[in-house]
Amino acid sequence: MREILLALVLVAAILLIPWAWKAFSWIWLKPKKLEKCLREQGLKGTSYKFLFGDIKEMMDSVKAARTKPMDRSHQIVPRVMPFLHDKVQKYGKTHFTWFGPNPRVNITDPDMIRDILSNKFGHFEKLASTPLERKLIPGLVGYEGEKWAKHRRIINPAFHLEKLKMMLPAFHTSCHEMVEKWQKLVANESCELDIWPELQNLAADVISRTAFSSSFEEGRRIFQLQSEMATHLMQSSRFMFAPGYRFLPTKKNRRMKEMSQEMGSLLQNMILRREKVMKAGRLQNNDLLGLLLESNFKEMSGKTRNAGITIDEVIDECKLFYIAGQETSATLLVWTMICLSIHQDWQEKAREEVSQIFGSQSPDFEGLNHLKVRSIKLDCRCQ
Repeated sequence: MREILLALVLVAAILLIPWAWKAFSWIWLKPKKLEKCLREQGLKGTSYKFLFGDIKEMMDSVKAARTKPMDRSHQIVPRVMPFLHDKVQKYGKTHFTWFGPNPRVNITDPDMIRDILSNKFGHFEKLASTPLERKLIPGLVGYEGEKWAKHRRIINPAFHLEKLKMMLPAFHTSCHEMVEKWQKLVANESCELDIWPELQNLAADVISRTAFSSSFEEGRRIFQLQSEMATHLMQSSRFMFAPGYRFLPTKKNRRMKEMSQEMGSLLQNMILRREKVMKAGRLQNNDLLGLLLESNFKEMSGKTRNAGITIDEVIDECKLFYIAGQETSATLLVWTMICLSIHQDWQEKAREEVSQIFGSQSPDFEGLNHLKVRSIKLDCRCQ
């Protein structure tokens, strides 16, 4: 019996040694080798810290920055990206930091960025994302090579100018509902309103209407789920490189799995319903989902094998609509309102111009092109 037990232990040890060596190489040997190579090329940066790299310092710097009052100027990098700002000051415009065991070369020099984006130095691969990140930010942004080209080709027609013009009524409806709500709040007395969540909801409503139109309420639910998932992801970010962490039955992991399944189910049902109606020729494709499916059908009708994209890939692109548009649009709107509040003379000029062009009529696409004040760059630096 003792000999059998020893044999089992020996076999287990032999089987585990390759796995243990691979894990040790991934979390220590490879990062240290990459760090040496980067320094030999003349780059400066932070020293690698076991497994988690600079993640803890990144999160701590954001928390510290948000405890201070916000400076009313365009010098916002120290607040929104304090870790990057600090490392640029310390190591220069081109340096490296660590996201877990993966080094990131941060490039902030405009000329070098232009050269990279123009492919002057050849192809630059995108940074590999973790499984947790891919749950939140799927689709086109993570693809490379031919797969990226195919998805780009299928998605691009949905963003042609003539297609976007058809979505203007949806933009107007969402904005009108928000303004009406604000008017009711101040109808009898003045009140203080936190516009950040209001404009976040506005951006989400616009995307829900323009992406899913008839399935507007389901679109709202998808946004709520993605917002909650983003919060859980940020809270779990310092553990995302721990081997097997995402498989642990923690409360957050179980909740993220539930949300991912619910989002997938909602989107799949919408897509299948839309495909059925489109094939029957009873639907005008005037939203992003319809335009995407229409473009995909045209691609698949060609002679090229595997030309189209799968339902799962369509689902990922729909998720990306929210991620790419909601936070960016809401942030820009909030900052614009801050600028107009600081420079009230420009606020009056913009209001007068809108009254002159539209009067009491609803905005239309041609009228929007005649607005000139919107195109003037506001200098929002406090004097």
